[in-house]
Amino acid sequence: MVSTWRSALAVSSVAALALLAACAPDAATAPQVTRTPTPAAARANAQAVLAAALPTGEHMLGNSLIEPAWEDVSGSIIYLLTPLGSPFPTHTSSHAVAPLYLVEYPPGSNVGTMNCMGVPGNCPDHDIEVATAATQIMPSVYGTDPTAVPGHDHLVAGPSSGGDFNISWEVIEILFTSKAAVTRLTTEEAVEKAIARGDAIEADLGFAFHCSVVPAAPYLRGTPVG
Repeated sequence: MVSTWRSALAVSSVAALALLAACAPDAATAPQVTRTPTPAAARANAQAVLAAALPTGEHMLGNSLIEPAWEDVSGSIIYLLTPLGSPFPTHTSSHAVAPLYLVEYPPGSNVGTMNCMGVPGNCPDHDIEVATAATQIMPSVYGTDPTAVPGHDHLVAGPSSGGDFNISWEVIEILFTSKAAVTRLTTEEAVEKAIARGDAIEADLGFAFHCSVVPAAPYLRGTPVG
């Protein structure tokens, strides 16, 4: 009985496929429809692909540290190289300084892979300092234990982005005003909108440092730190 039912189903399926093939327009003459994704869909697809393989943590190459950052105009990933032993903090003229936004995410955040993760984590030369600042400035959101802070992102303008680029970077920590306000911020525009809504505040950490933008290849050749 079962074999008879399956045979009948197979015959019916073949007949249906033959009918569909007969009714379908010829592939050579049928108009080809190309569906162009909307800009919002294209951005969402690009972000989904990027989020699947985001780099994280400092790598050491030779006598330098390299870390990932978000290019704050385009929202793409770039890499920052800082020579070990370079002046820190730097005493560069204020006219030669651009902002580096450091977006600190509070405990419980679900934003995916961050540029630096954990305390002590994979950016050990500054993880604890920026997490401590967050817990001291906004304990109602970040708590009082810096080691519970999950990590942060860096946002800087690239040299050809048209954004605020210079030879040294003033570290501006971006802190959320509530856990409900947490969202991934990967551009300066997104940071400014979050501040305008009251979802985040700026905290100038009072120091600048030198770094340069480099390709991905040196980062990938480096040895992970932390």
